[in-house]
Amino acid sequence: MKAGALELGHASKVTSSVPKSGVNRGMSILDLFIRIIAIIATLGSAIAMGTTNETLPFFTQSIRFRAKYNDLPTFTFFVVANAIVSAYFILSLGLSIFHIMRSRAQASRIALIFFDAAMLALLTAGASAAAAIVYLAHKGNTKANWFPICQQFDSFCHRTSGSLVGSFAGVILIILLVLLSSIALSRR
Repeated sequence: MKAGALELGHASKVTSSVPKSGVNRGMSILDLFIRIIAIIATLGSAIAMGTTNETLPFFTQSIRFRAKYNDLPTFTFFVVANAIVSAYFILSLGLSIFHIMRSRAQASRIALIFFDAAMLALLTAGASAAAAIVYLAHKGNTKANWFPICQQFDSFCHRTSGSLVGSFAGVILIILLVLLSSIALSRR
């Protein structure tokens, strides 16, 4: 009777560790999928903002008003931040694939959490700073005599606003990645 109970207890330990590994492998596959989507979001944001420009004629053809992303240092920082985060995600794909094969790896998951958090801070800073400028472009600030420019530069404003959406989607995806890695580590 005791031998049967011991065997039953041993069997339940074996079956409980198998699903845990399978769940971690599934989480690693989800991690890879989220990283690919984050690459698309952040790289798309960098390209959309980096190629944004609009030129409006004034009274004559020789005088023109121009709006480019690099006229504002905040937008330049936004493009650089999104490009750095995109490059990081491309480089981190190798570790994500490694976690699919070795779901029990801990040190590399801790490293990914650390670097994901650093990229979260960088991307949040770039997106937030650019969001402030886009808000001023749309609404202006009457107290500072800054007039909204989006009435004239409509295409410029639409592209900058669209690139912000992709960047903030990247922020949400990085938060999910940090949570997934933390859950995978806590299941050990």
